[in-house]
Amino acid sequence: MPYKYGHYFVGVVLLVVLGGFWASYFTLIGHVALAFHVHALTATSWLVLLIAQSVAIHHRQAALHRTVGKASFVMFPLLIAGFVMIINVSAARYAAQEGPFIGLLGPSFGIGMAVAIAAYLTLFYLALRNRRNVRLHAGYMLATPLILFESPFSRLMGAAFPWMNVIGSEGPREVLDTIVISDGLVAVFAMGLYFMNRRNGASWLVVTFFVVLQAVVMWFAPNMPVLGGVFSAYSQLPPALTVSLGLLAGALAGYLGWTGGGAPKRLKAAHAPA
Repeated sequence: MPYKYGHYFVGVVLLVVLGGFWASYFTLIGHVALAFHVHALTATSWLVLLIAQSVAIHHRQAALHRTVGKASFVMFPLLIAGFVMIINVSAARYAAQEGPFIGLLGPSFGIGMAVAIAAYLTLFYLALRNRRNVRLHAGYMLATPLILFESPFSRLMGAAFPWMNVIGSEGPREVLDTIVISDGLVAVFAMGLYFMNRRNGASWLVVTFFVVLQAVVMWFAPNMPVLGGVFSAYSQLPPALTVSLGLLAGALAGYLGWTGGGAPKRLKAAHAPA
């Protein structure tokens, strides 16, 4: 099976998540908004699902792999809804102008999260559509943690590895430095995997596109006033509506990916008219 050490890779991302959000979430777990609990639970559960699938298939437990895979049809829409809830919190804080930090970086966080959602939807859809090709399917599923990597690692960089920030911006923009560098590291890692197997490496090109796009739009968002207006307008939408749309988008990605994958060619041939 491909990606023999895939579950270890996802495990590393899980450790980065725990370390990156330890100070801002886990130590304050009783004092944060519901949106952060939903996001933490769904994102962590997604990583655990990927680990379970990888371990199962590499131990030749195909039935367990498929069972866990079926759970993804429920977990993935919840994952997207969790991301939308975080956007809603950021938009509300931006509209209320809680402070100079969110006033400057609010639109960056909003559009960055929107790019992450688009990446997740694309990768999950392609994973299911290409489920008959084991290497492509595994690649697309294992690419999803790379979209998550930026957020916790950028926090770790700011707290524990400030020497990695070679850009050196001052004030709130220092946060964007760490985000851009984190996305850059993901892009380098993904392209390395692509060149190791270009024939079945499309997933790593897709994830590279999205992390580079995220880095660029987040970096320039503070210089684009129109995005502030859009983010303020978004904050006026009912949260129930946006979360419902997130759930629908996640479910639709799963449905379209599954139906788009079709039946194995040999089954189609067997039912073809003589």
